[in-house]
This record gives sequence, C-alpha cells and structure tokens, in this order.
Amino acid sequence: MSTAKQILSATLRNVGLLYVVDKLFYLNNRWQNRRRNARFLQEHPDVKLPPDYLMFESFQLDYYKYFEESKQSAKWVADHYKRHRQNQNPVVLDWGCGPGRVIRHLPSFFEAGATFFGTDYNADSIKWCSHNLPGISFNHNGLEAKLPYEDDTFDFIYGISIFTHLSEPKHREWFLELKRVLKPAGVMLLTTQGDNFKTKLTPNELERYNAGELVVRGNVKEGHRTYSAFQPKAYMRNLFVDVTILEHIERKPESGRALPQDVWLIEKKNN
Repeated sequence: MSTAKQILSATLRNVGLLYVVDKLFYLNNRWQNRRRNARFLQEHPDVKLPPDYLMFESFQLDYYKYFEESKQSAKWVADHYKRHRQNQNPVVLDWGCGPGRVIRHLPSFFEAGATFFGTDYNADSIKWCSHNLPGISFNHNGLEAKLPYEDDTFDFIYGISIFTHLSEPKHREWFLELKRVLKPAGVMLLTTQGDNFKTKLTPNELERYNAGELVVRGNVKEGHRTYSAFQPKAYMRNLFVDVTILEHIERKPESGRALPQDVWLIEKKNN
C-alpha cells in the first residue's frame, strides 16, 4: 500500500468515516458485479444465497466465488485436517462461519458420520444459516469469548481470518476458549495476517510488528471487516500456550490474487 493510501485510510479511521467509505465500496462492488451475479442466479436457480451485505461483509460480493470457489476452500480445510488425523467422522466447528461460505460445503469432504457446527458474532448470518443450511448446527455468540459447548467437544476447529479482526485481549480470551472446547489431541486451524502484509503497514506499525507486537487498527466495531489486526510469528508462538504447533505455513503472494494469510495448525496437548 502506498504512503498516500496509508495516510488516507488512517485519517478516515480516526475521524470515524471508514464505515461510510466501506459502505460506498459495497455499493460500488454490487454495481460492478451485477451482471456476473445475475448470470449466476440464472445458471443456479436452486442455490440459496445470503443477502448481499452479509456476503460482502464476510467475504466478497461475488456469487461465483462465494459458492463455486468456496468448495475448494472447504476441500482445503478438510485436507489440512486429514493430513494430521485419519478420523473421517470428526466433530467440527467453524469459528466465525459468517453466512456459511465454507461450512455449507464441508460435509461433502467427510464421511456421513461427521457432525458440523458453526458459530458467529453476526446474528443475521446465523439466522440465515439456520434457516437455509440444514444438517449443520449454528450458534450466535457475542464478541465475549464464551461458547455454549462442553469442554473437549470438537475434534477439529477452524477459523479463517477471524483473529484478523480482533483486539489483543480477544486474541488471548478466544484462544483459551477455543482450546477449552477442543478435545485433547484435537486439531485447530487458524489464519493470520503475517509477513505478507508488511507492505500494508505504516512505518510506525512496521516497527512494532518487527518487534513482535500485535498491530491493531481499531476505531471501528471490533469483529467488523474494517477492524484489522496483523500478527507477527513471535506473537502467535507466545499466544499458543499448552499446545503443539503442527505446522506454520507461509504462502508466497501470487500476482493478481489477494495476499495469502499465514496458516497455523496446532494440536491440544493430551494432559
């Protein structure tokens, strides 16, 4: 990101106008994709899609990417789990499921005995998922790190770009809560904004990031797409208490595609 864009973004955030600009971006995105999305509806009349803003807030306002490309995302999630565990009937939690982009496809990549749960802070997303995605149990949670599940419930928990929208206290609180509901020897997959995102940081932010500090851009509602956190490797390794890091994957950027987030696969210790 150029220095001018960094300054503009910081200014809009500080004066409380970032929401307004983001809403304008949503409207522009909706207009630009109108023909492509209309074509999807003609080609897939039976596919249930969430309201446009729910899709935009959690992902992109592109029906093809939301539905078709997200099948590959679900396979990607399942493959990461299967690389470390042979259980084809796991109990799975999508932490921060949004309007069901990944979880709706995930059952296709496991045996019929697997069970699936989704949880999210957005009540509208959970309401839509509950009414439109059968066979999956959904729960509305607040930003408070408190889930309605018993200790040691899940074999596999994944959260795609969820820590990237949380404050430092919520990093610690949510990690402990996720670890609580994960079974001993269970696997957790989390993605973060690592070194690939250094180019987006201001000089002051970069200095703190290189010192191993979490960098947070707030002044907006925590959890919203405009709330952003950047996680150095050292910070995440210190966060992961009483777990084993199975893999830390740093993917290289590809031309024309969004910057790839770091992937962390961790295992809860069998105490």
